[in-house]
Amino acid sequence: MNNCLKCRALVISLLILNVFQVSVASVVSTGDFNKDFFVMWAPDHVNTSSNGGERSLKLDQVSGSGFASTQMFLFGQIDMQIKLVPGNSAGTVLAYYLASDQPNRDEIDFEFLGNLSGQPYIVQTNIYVDGFDNREERIYLWFDPTEDFHTYSILWNLHQIVFMIDSIPIRLYRNHADKGVAYPRWQPMSIKTSLWNGDSWATRGGLDKIDWSKSPFIASFKNYTIDACVWKGNPRFCRADSSANWWNKRSFSTLTRVQKRWFKWVRKYHMVYDYCQDNQRFQNNLPKECFLPKY
Repeated sequence: MNNCLKCRALVISLLILNVFQVSVASVVSTGDFNKDFFVMWAPDHVNTSSNGGERSLKLDQVSGSGFASTQMFLFGQIDMQIKLVPGNSAGTVLAYYLASDQPNRDEIDFEFLGNLSGQPYIVQTNIYVDGFDNREERIYLWFDPTEDFHTYSILWNLHQIVFMIDSIPIRLYRNHADKGVAYPRWQPMSIKTSLWNGDSWATRGGLDKIDWSKSPFIASFKNYTIDACVWKGNPRFCRADSSANWWNKRSFSTLTRVQKRWFKWVRKYHMVYDYCQDNQRFQNNLPKECFLPKY
């Protein structure tokens, strides 16, 4: 009897260990910016802590700056803690996004649009598929994103794309490819961040320009997680239904009931712009996905 109990305990221990190994196996980030990312431009405007755990980008009249992941991915979840540019940041744009770098590129974008002091920050999200975008949505943040770090996440799988802030879903883009709606599902993408001068359009349509007397403008990053399928040249490995590709499982094909409540709250109280409501822009011919379920 004791031997039987020992065997059973051993089996349970091995199962727990296996589950742990599978969950860890899908996390491909090291937590060190120097190992997982490279500087795209202006290395003298990129500052990294001695242990590689924190990084900041600087924008001044000389240059902006940016960094990108050393690997490319096809599906998964990306989390990054970010503290946005404080003070009068009007005209600045901080972009945190996935991009395929092809002429007919796919992109999944967070863009943080600078604001005048005292005004709420606007977050713009956008999705490019096969080189075409025009899918912008904007929300006001319900907190001051310059006082502390907050977690900004992108879940991208075969079923949907979910933009999240501190685990609260702020935007969904569903895979309706079977209904003729374009969806990013074949091109691998890298993770990119950049801080740059967007004062021709970013704040009040370009009316508020950058006040360079307030520069340099600094955005900070830490505690990122890349839990995604590393691109190895064949999409079938990343599209497979496997324990490592947890994001493709049916349970992640839609929002939970709690997530749906948060999503509705964001859209009711914080939505600023939704391309699916802009009949004038599209001349009363809204994109097809605007008439299809979000979840």
